[in-house]
Amino acid sequence: MKTYTIYMFRHGLTKGNLNAQYIGHTDLPLTTDSISALRSIKAHHHYPRVDAVFSSPLKRCKDSASIMFPDNNILVIDDFIEYNFGEFEGLTAEDLKDNEDFKVWLRGDFNTAAPFGESNGQFAHRVCAAFEKVVEGCLKTGTETVAIVGHAGVLMTILACYGVPEAPMAHWQMDAGYGFKLRVTPSLWMQTNKLEVVDTAPVSLEELKQED
Repeated sequence: MKTYTIYMFRHGLTKGNLNAQYIGHTDLPLTTDSISALRSIKAHHHYPRVDAVFSSPLKRCKDSASIMFPDNNILVIDDFIEYNFGEFEGLTAEDLKDNEDFKVWLRGDFNTAAPFGESNGQFAHRVCAAFEKVVEGCLKTGTETVAIVGHAGVLMTILACYGVPEAPMAHWQMDAGYGFKLRVTPSLWMQTNKLEVVDTAPVSLEELKQED
């Protein structure tokens, strides 16, 4: 049976990442060092040839996607934008340690939201709905191989919701420039809304040589 492949890669780092800030909708650029790091990863690893590349609308994802996949046009999906942290935006856990709203939010309840932000449930719903549209689009058009360059929270949410083996979000952490290879089998997807996580990505050139 025909299968489809989806690659997921985390964007490069911003100053906010390095400062351990909660950065959601703020459109920070990649750092100079992170751009160099992504180019180094690309020089020593094989980012696959894909038919389409999808990205969050934020620069850190679009610019990362352009480095990883310079031959592809980047297709923006607005609902792949990072979590809306509301009043927590730009702050660190240390800044918020005495904030009562922050303490409640850290419990991770589905309906809990940062003040003037979105709830965990709202975030999961929009991200998963957008991802399902990507999968359904692949199946309808016969697009066999795509990549998503996104935010760690977005990608980890998708993997926790749809990935097999099933695992919580924390299991799916990934470094900047790296991610996972997923296999979509139409019958499995249509019956269970699940897909297989078959490998990490990208593969190093040294590993490819050993396989040959």
